[in-house]
Formats: sequence, structure tokens, C-alpha cells
Amino acid sequence: MRIVFMGTPDIAAACLKRLLADGFDVAAAYTQPDRPKGRGMKTAFSAVKEAALAAGIPVYQPENFRDGETVEALRALKPDVIAVVSYGRILPQSVLDIPPRGCINIHASILPKYRGSAPYQWAVLDGLTETGVTAMYLCREMDAGDMIDVSTLPIGPNETAGELLRRMEEPAAALLSKTLGRMAAGEVERTPQDPALVSYAPMLDKTMSPIDWSRTAAQVHNHVRGLHPWPVATAELAGTKFKIHATVIAEGSGAPGTILGLTKTGLLVACGQGAVEIRELQAEGGKRMAAPDYFRGHPLEV
Repeated sequence: MRIVFMGTPDIAAACLKRLLADGFDVAAAYTQPDRPKGRGMKTAFSAVKEAALAAGIPVYQPENFRDGETVEALRALKPDVIAVVSYGRILPQSVLDIPPRGCINIHASILPKYRGSAPYQWAVLDGLTETGVTAMYLCREMDAGDMIDVSTLPIGPNETAGELLRRMEEPAAALLSKTLGRMAAGEVERTPQDPALVSYAPMLDKTMSPIDWSRTAAQVHNHVRGLHPWPVATAELAGTKFKIHATVIAEGSGAPGTILGLTKTGLLVACGQGAVEIRELQAEGGKRMAAPDYFRGHPLEV
């Protein structure tokens, strides 16, 4: 079974590497064009491009599939199936129609919940204790295709969205390999998504960053976890704006946003219900630090 793989970030590279390790015939890899990255804005390869080049697999990096030449180049590869993991592009019907066995996708939620571009982040923002990855067929509507299989995993109480994504790499890769193995052996079962259970996970943006201290301690904690590593929660404390990198739920009470004290492990701040202890923060123009270390050099009157 001839496979064309499409993906861009680390989780996609982990899936590609798993397919190669398991002996699948990957004819080519599609990934997003090289972009400037880092403080020096040097052009950088995607994780999938690096993995594909290391394995000697041809790499294609079209901006989109709007022109016929790009679509025909893909058709000429004669894929039996196209496997997609965090590619970052919506595939038009002209592409979906190419592989006779269809286009399959690994989505970072238990569908039909959290369709959209930020599924694992919203699972953390909403305080879920479990999520998963879903193997599904692609269709014209985003994340609405028939499901094939699901793999679940727990979410730790202090785990950030970024940490969760890294843990998703292994189950996502295993599920993709399992799904393609089933396809190679014969038809796989398709389960339509229940429209009554659909929810959405819209893209995150920086307007979400400011912490609303009137919310409960659990909600504030989930806000910090869900927005990490981007766009990162922010708060103004004693006249200074900070990025808030890590918190834990703590005991304490007071007017929302009130600084209750500095402990050996962090800064205690009151919420609408309960309190959180800020463990790691970053002042504007500064570096990420443990809260006690920062306030040791910047005394705080509370």
C-alpha cells in the first residue's frame, strides 16, 4: 500500500518515523514551506522535513493546492492512501479524491468533541482529566469525517498543553500505524460522528492571555496550563506585567487578584474561589524564573 504522508510539527514527525520503522511504503512527505524561526529569524525546516530527508524520502512543500499543477504532481505519486497529521492546510476535494482508499487523519481529541485547530489546548482549558487521539477519514467539512479508531490518555492535574502534546506523540503514532495496517489488510470500519456530541476548539490568540482572577482557582490554573507554551497567560502583579508559566491550586482567600503572600515555592494570589500559587513567571523583558527567586531580587510588599 503506497502512502503519501502530510504533516509539519513534532507530533507529525513522530508519526512518520513510526510508519517507516514499521515498514510502510511512504512514497513522499508533504510539509509546510520553510519559515524564518527563532530570534535570528533563520530559515528552518519543519520536523517532518527533517525526518523525511534523513530517511531519503522526497519532500514537497507547496503553499497550497489551488493550482492544477500542484494537484497533478500529487496525483502522479499514485498514493493508495494519504495520511495526514497536523499538516496545517485544509485539503480541497480535488486532493481528497486522489487516493482510492481515502485520506485519513489523526486528530488530537476524542471526536466528535473538540473539532478545530486547538483541540488538546481546549481540553486542558476546560479542565478535562482525559483526552485522546482519533483516526478518521477526511472530508470537506473540518474534522467531520467518519471515525475509524480512538486511543485515550489521561491529562495530569498540573500538565500544560505543551506537555500533553508531547505525550500524545506515541499514541498518535501507534494509532496511525495500527490504522494503516488494518487498511492494508482490508476494509476498516467507519463510524459516523454523532452531531449531537459535536463541540469546537477554535484557534487560540493573545487576547485570551490576561488572567481573570474572579474565576475559581481551578479555572485560573487550567487557564495557565491551557495557554502554555502559547500564547501564555499574563497578569499584572504589584504594577508589573508578567507571563505566568506555572501555577498550582492552593489554599487561601481574599479579594480576587489580591497577593496573599510569598511562600518558599511561589507567590500566592487569591481567586474568586480559593487561590493559586504562581510557581514560575517572567517579567516583561526578563527571563523565566521561579517566583521566589524573582521576588528575592525584587522585594514585594504584601
